[in-house]
Amino acid sequence: MSLRDHLLARIAASGPISLADYMAEALLHPSLGYYSTRDPLGADGDFTTAPEISQMFGEMLGLCLAQSWLDQGAPAPFTLAELGPGRGTLMADALRATRAVPGFHDAAQVHLVEASAPLRAAQLAALKGYPVTHHDTPATLPDAPLFLLANEFFDALPIRQFQRGETGWAERLVGAKNGALTLGLGTEADQPALAHRLDDTRAGDVVETCPAAAPVMAEIGNRIAHHGGAAVIVDYGDWRSLGDTFQAVQGHETVDPLARPGQADLTAHVDFEALAQAAAPAAHTRLATQGVFLERLGITGRAQALARGLTGDALEVHIAAHRRLTHPDEMGSLFKVLGVYPKSAPPPPGLEP
Repeated sequence: MSLRDHLLARIAASGPISLADYMAEALLHPSLGYYSTRDPLGADGDFTTAPEISQMFGEMLGLCLAQSWLDQGAPAPFTLAELGPGRGTLMADALRATRAVPGFHDAAQVHLVEASAPLRAAQLAALKGYPVTHHDTPATLPDAPLFLLANEFFDALPIRQFQRGETGWAERLVGAKNGALTLGLGTEADQPALAHRLDDTRAGDVVETCPAAAPVMAEIGNRIAHHGGAAVIVDYGDWRSLGDTFQAVQGHETVDPLARPGQADLTAHVDFEALAQAAAPAAHTRLATQGVFLERLGITGRAQALARGLTGDALEVHIAAHRRLTHPDEMGSLFKVLGVYPKSAPPPPGLEP
């Protein structure tokens, strides 16, 4: 049975399902889900993330965490963690860049939160030589100072969508019509969790929530507040959700998110305000664009140093990678960065309190 047939049977038996349920099935079904069955990254996959574009991205983020570690007195041992580490490229680049930081590697214990079996295997290969512990959720991370990276993790968590009506909010649900999956609206009802959105929305507006994000951020925030550490979260989105951002990508092209469940990557823009609020009692920084953040960390100087040994096509690719990561017309403005840190410590470098 295909995942599409499985979903149609479920809907026929019990009625329309939330978008969150649809995303969870499409991405994480144990035998038919997108992340359960493939390595989605790179030219042969469906999308490319910043660490795959250039080593400079992981180097900058690794050095950012290392400086935060030094600013907090170089605690040892500490947890060096990543949520959704892809092929392990980001962590590998971060570890290479921090080799010269005295004591950092001796104190670091690498922990990766990853649901995909194929990607876990790729991560172990990329991090050969480093002891790595995998986790299904952040809840099992050690109770220790936590220095954490999360790049394009939260955008893949299942969302719910609510459309404002005249008397309340109607949830957008996945149903079936003529053998195809379709989107429709449930019954309007009061949604206390969206009471704060009545001031900045009007009838017809769509607001997205991500029920799975708050528990993850609460785990991170509590560990950082009580044990020390810092988190750097990079994703596309904005301070507050507004509008329908649910999308699917297959073969580096945008496709209908309901047409091929389990065959396409599903994402939505991140509501950073909700992440920041869930991280209490830890402090959070202002939201910065990826381009500004990387420039503050010195990515242009690093790019110039790497360029000295390059010529021809390799140099052109390198220049294009720097532009793609930082320029406002590319990833520089679309992607945002949020830092989480103890109230008693300075914020991570490159991010303002």
